[in-house]
Amino acid sequence: MKYCDLREDIKASRIVMGCMRIADKPLRQTEKVMIECMSAGVNMFDLADVYGGGDCERIFGVAIRDLEIPRNQYILQTKCGIRKEPDGSITRFDFSKDYILSCVDASLKRLNTEYIDVLLLHRPDTLVEPEEVMEAFARLKEEGKVRAFGVSNFSAGQMQLFKNEGIEMVANQLQASILHTPMIDAGFNVNMYKDESLSRAGDAMEFCRANKIAIQAWSPLQYGFFEGSIFDKEKFPQVNAKMEQLAEKYNCTPATIACAWILRHPAFKQVVSGTTSPNHMKEFCMAADVELTREEWYEMYLSTGKILP
Repeated sequence: MKYCDLREDIKASRIVMGCMRIADKPLRQTEKVMIECMSAGVNMFDLADVYGGGDCERIFGVAIRDLEIPRNQYILQTKCGIRKEPDGSITRFDFSKDYILSCVDASLKRLNTEYIDVLLLHRPDTLVEPEEVMEAFARLKEEGKVRAFGVSNFSAGQMQLFKNEGIEMVANQLQASILHTPMIDAGFNVNMYKDESLSRAGDAMEFCRANKIAIQAWSPLQYGFFEGSIFDKEKFPQVNAKMEQLAEKYNCTPATIACAWILRHPAFKQVVSGTTSPNHMKEFCMAADVELTREEWYEMYLSTGKILP
């Protein structure tokens, strides 16, 4: 396993176990995946207060207690800022000071821990008052409840608002896969009359690189917004053929190659898995040790049908 420094004192694995789907899985299965992760060198787990209506955090808290893993041996990341109704519908985003503080207290209780290593604000709140966020973060840090902060799905301008207030961000969690590349497309097609030149991520990738903010790629094996798997050979025959070719070369699986392709890009410091299968988790973990060549990276990109200008 390879690691990256989210901060000088937070050395995190490049593969992160995403826990969004553990709420409807048996506890023992979740524990098996966690054991697989830890044995492979994964030391970071990603959650959110809205995952499973809070059940994902609660189940993780039970699992980590049952496994008796010392608190200083893993990095715990969770998110807040999305408000949902009991039926699961999103009613608003909320970055108010009081809401952030109340969310963290609730998450700490469910997670059965005294502190969170990294707290991310989940999706941009257009009514945000950055100074309120700063007050909340300062209090959480002073009280020892949160070590570091970040964001998720933020553009460069939205991050700049926080930076102007003195808020230090260690990560931005953004969707990325071999078939979801708007951040990369825009970088290739600057000042051109074509769809790929549109900056749908608002220059988030470049801002993160310039400010040493780690991009954590979510949905690394999906295309669109949960529209399906990149391994649909009928829809995407060329990229699947290329992944299979490289998988044979590197003695791994196409899923490993798909994740390795993301990690080959300097902006993407981490990949967040979404699997609850121990075997699939092995595929993710292997990706950290597969170093694709520059030629192979571009060959995969072009196999999706993209055209370089």
